Amino acid sequence: MDGFDSNTNVIVLAATNRPDILDPALLRPGRFDRHVVIDQPDINGRKAILVVHAKGKPLSKDSDLGIIARQTPGFSGADLANLINEAAILAARRNRKDVSQKELEDSIDRVIAGPEKKGRVITKKDRELIAYHETGHALAAKMLPNADPVHKISIVARGMMGGWTRFLPTEERYLETFERFNDLMVVSLAGRAAEQVAFNELTTGAQNDLEKVTQIARRMITEFGMSQKLGPRTFGKREELVFLGKEIHEQRNYSDKIAEEIDAEVEHLVKDAYAKAVEIMIQNKDRLKFIADFLIEKETIDDVTFEDLLKKPIPAPDLETAPAS
Repeated sequence: MDGFDSNTNVIVLAATNRPDILDPALLRPGRFDRHVVIDQPDINGRKAILVVHAKGKPLSKDSDLGIIARQTPGFSGADLANLINEAAILAARRNRKDVSQKELEDSIDRVIAGPEKKGRVITKKDRELIAYHETGHALAAKMLPNADPVHKISIVARGMMGGWTRFLPTEERYLETFERFNDLMVVSLAGRAAEQVAFNELTTGAQNDLEKVTQIARRMITEFGMSQKLGPRTFGKREELVFLGKEIHEQRNYSDKIAEEIDAEVEHLVKDAYAKAVEIMIQNKDRLKFIADFLIEKETIDDVTFEDLLKKPIPAPDLETAPAS
């Protein structure tokens, strides 16, 4: 870039996914001194991208790209293009002449979790466990003020997942709060809590939930300074492998005593969240069974049906088959 005069009219552009590893000499004035950050699109950007890729495809009158944009936080432009293409493929397979809202929403599931695996054979007990697990997530989200509304509950296997619960954010968030982190941990642990309350068993189905909760709790302590005991400071510095973007290790800038206190704080947050999840499941045990039984029968519950199930009276147990007290 050296040797250009001010009147040469040459503009040099460059792009990178790893600005953190660039030599500072490249970013000084006179070099690349204008930085344009291209982040993941927000809700308005996602809707505009969906409109572009939907051109030329016959959308039905009930299709609402605004709702699809709300359901896809974190999607890139390529993800959204893939979503529209998957929806068109689903419509063709269903012998439709247009793409309805159902195809658009089903394509979100395909992009995130993969295609349905209805041919997967699972035992009756595993099916019940999955249904209670997913219902537990949904019930906890309904009972907590900082959780997103439930949009869909399904026990149809996708990818490596036996079932899943999808939420619909009410707004685009850029900042998180201590209370919301706590509610997110409770919702994540509610599946395991539902299994324990309903069957008095612990399974491997909550592995991803446990990883997520542990990560949230540790970040609250070490990155966001949300520990009353340790105070508003951060702990550790990540060392990354240049050009590969892989984390090698965390450089510790704290003592072994502080490390023990961090572990104790993380354990405290996770245990409190799990205790609250178990409490919610115990208080709503009959409702948990009512919705889980419906889910076992129908396999998928949308948001409208879920709200109806929350309002419906729970049927009284059959006196002829109920065990004697």
